[in-house]
Order: sequence, then C-alpha cells, then structure tokens
Amino acid sequence: MLSRAAESIFWMSRYVERAENVARFIHVNLQLELDVAEMLGEQWDPLVKVTGDDRDFHERYGRPTRENVIEFLTFDRENPNSILSCVDRARENARSVREIISTEMWEEINRFYLDVHAPGAREQAAQESHDFFLNIRRASHLIEGTKNETMSRGEAWHFSRLGRYLERADKTTRILDVKYYLLLPSVGDVGKPLDDVQWTAVLQSASAFQVYRTQYGQIDSLRVAELLLLDRDFPRSVHHCVSYADASLHSISGAPRRGFHNSAERALGKLAAELDYTDVEEVVEGGLHEFLDGLQGKLNDAGAAIFDTFVALKPVG
Repeated sequence: MLSRAAESIFWMSRYVERAENVARFIHVNLQLELDVAEMLGEQWDPLVKVTGDDRDFHERYGRPTRENVIEFLTFDRENPNSILSCVDRARENARSVREIISTEMWEEINRFYLDVHAPGAREQAAQESHDFFLNIRRASHLIEGTKNETMSRGEAWHFSRLGRYLERADKTTRILDVKYYLLLPSVGDVGKPLDDVQWTAVLQSASAFQVYRTQYGQIDSLRVAELLLLDRDFPRSVHHCVSYADASLHSISGAPRRGFHNSAERALGKLAAELDYTDVEEVVEGGLHEFLDGLQGKLNDAGAAIFDTFVALKPVG
C-alpha cells in the first residue's frame, strides 16, 4: 500500500473516533448538568480541557457557558478538534482513498458529513441536544460496523483499526485525568454523592457504566481506574486499545508478536508489555495524574513512530 493511502486511512479513522468522543463527552455532560446543577453549577470547562484546546477557547470565547462550549466543540471551523472539523477531515481522507475503502463505508462517511453540515444542525444541537449528539455517536458506530462488514482484513483495515484504537486510548486517559486532576472541587468531596455522580459520568463517557456495575458493583475510584486503564477485555480500556493496535501493527508488517522490526512496533510493544504488568494500586500510589500524563506521552510517541515508519520519506543514500 502507498504510504499516502495508509496515512489517509489511519487519520480517517482517528478523526471519526475523535468526533464520536467529543459528542460522547458533550452528551454525558448534558446529563451530568441535570444531576449536579444544584450542587455544582455548570460543568462545561472540563470538556474543553479534555480536548486540550482550553487556551484557544478562553482567548476567543471567554466564559465556558453551555452555548459557548457546544459551539466551540461542535461547529467551530477554527477549532481543529471540533466535530465539524473532524468530520470534514475524515471525509477528505476517505475521498482520497475511495478506491481502497468499501463503497458502503464511503457512503456512511459522506452521510455523516452531510448530517453535520445540514442547514438545521445548529438549531438541532441547541434545542434537541441529546438526540443530536447521540446521532453523531451512532453515525460513528455505523461507519465502524460497515467497515468491519465490508472490508477484508488486509493492510487498509489494519491501518484503520490502528488509528481508531490509538485515538480511543488517548481520549480514555484524558477523561480520567480531567476527573482526577481538575473536576473535583476539593479533597473533602471524595466519597460523597457528588464524587459518585462524577465517576459515573466518567464511566458513561467511555460507555463503561453497565460493564463496571456488572464486574464491580458500587462505584469505587480505584476500580474505575482499573477498568478504564488495565482491563484486557473492555474495548475502550487503554490496555485493550494498545494491545489491539499492536496486533494490527504486526499484521501490517508481518512480524511476529513480542518482537519488533521498526520503531513503531517497539514503541507500541513496549507500552503493551508495560500495561500487561501494571497494577492499579501501584499506579495510584505513584500518582494517577503522573501515570496518565506518561501514557499520553507514550501514545504520542507511538503515533510519531508510525508516521516515521510508514509515511515519512526516507532519504536516498
């Protein structure tokens, strides 16, 4: 596969996943607003911090009101991580590889694009917010399901899965970090009803609430971190995402697992092995924020190594 096609497929999936995650955060926060408005007031600033665009937001919008944050995260063309920007880039990348992805997948991505650009989209986001952001999540699921049902498990499919899982792992670390480091107003609130509501919102942001209840029962911050970071089977845990991204990387190169032939395989394989032997109690004892910050750096390093291995032009000697 040509390197430019691999890069387009990789980023196509990353942008679709990113759009879904932004919609997921907003949708959950709309519900959280109903649950904790009397105790805490509006809780919109953390959503901007999750995406890492808080400086840009505050320079251009000022106060993090519901209306300002939804506009910034959904329709702002100057925000590269807004849903509109992500869908635009996903469609452009998909358009450039139409001969590689399936026709059905292209149609779903194009339909997603048209829905977000519809004349009444802003009005629907304001007046029917829950339905609007739920439909964005469903569009992403439909694209992923269509890919899995209509594409062979070749290089294109694996590059798509690689991009999607790296993006998902990054966003899972960010929602955990925001809750632990920014969201709770004081240490005295730990273990109180507000704390439980916020941890529930974190689980819902990762579609993990039902899975958590089945496995653990009552809300406990340590167990929430364990599920979202280290669970091998839950599809949005960091461990699961890294493991499956590593598997796709080796399928692309043809190299056996538990070894590496390039910097990308080394970076992802090393991170997967580290997570294999990580204990959540040790993570919290050493500092959850510091651990998450380190994970984000390693995921960024893996993404850079993938670019260097498969995309970057090599000098001719």
